[in-house]
Amino acid sequence: MDNSELFNLKGKTAIITGGGNGIGEASAKMLAAFGAKVVVSDYDLEAAKNVAHTIEKNGGIAVAIDCDVTKDKELVKLTEQTLQHFGNINILVNNVGGGGAGREDPNQIEVAQFKKVFEMNVFSMWRLCQLVAPHMVKAGYGSIINMSSMASVNTSPAISAYASSKAAVNHMTKNLAFDYGPEIRVNAIGPGAVRTHALATVLTPEIEKRMLAHTPLQRLGEPEDIAGAVLYFAAPISAWVSGQVLFVNGGGTQTLD
Repeated sequence: MDNSELFNLKGKTAIITGGGNGIGEASAKMLAAFGAKVVVSDYDLEAAKNVAHTIEKNGGIAVAIDCDVTKDKELVKLTEQTLQHFGNINILVNNVGGGGAGREDPNQIEVAQFKKVFEMNVFSMWRLCQLVAPHMVKAGYGSIINMSSMASVNTSPAISAYASSKAAVNHMTKNLAFDYGPEIRVNAIGPGAVRTHALATVLTPEIEKRMLAHTPLQRLGEPEDIAGAVLYFAAPISAWVSGQVLFVNGGGTQTLD
């Protein structure tokens, strides 16, 4: 392969869910910087528009589409509008996720809440994969990147819904790689603790110090660190990589124990 083509995404269209901020925003900007036409999807349309505007201001091509991934009709709309704007679909970054540590005490959480986490973190990913796959096959290039988490392999209190949903994402990814190969590659990324707005709401210097006690690289992640892994899976350089879960975590775990 020509080395100049290893990260070349020109002519390819990428959908990023939850693209209005954090890891999704960084991923959208990263893929656009390497030539992809980007659909910034988010339930917060204004946030998505801001990201798309920044991409265009920097010479890229992007459009914002609002989407609540827990509603099937909106996933269908996202797929259809992407095709209307750009004519093809090559890359899907299933980035939206919800739930988390400290909010899932089994003595308090209701079945409906547990179900909602799976609807957002697992069902929506599976459905969007199903919707875009035929178009990737038609285009002759397909890469699906599902956002997992270190929680999928760690154990912590009050996080059973989120953690088990992300473990499901890992195994779903490995199985879908068989379903959609050889035309489409399916991989997942498991971020460690990343400096997003959500983390900033609970982070203190003491908590950060405890989180880094078992992290060889001695810093928390930045959204761009995860976006780099997204680029790797999206680009031709990973042409023989599928069914994998890549943990991007500074070489360790950012747990509080």
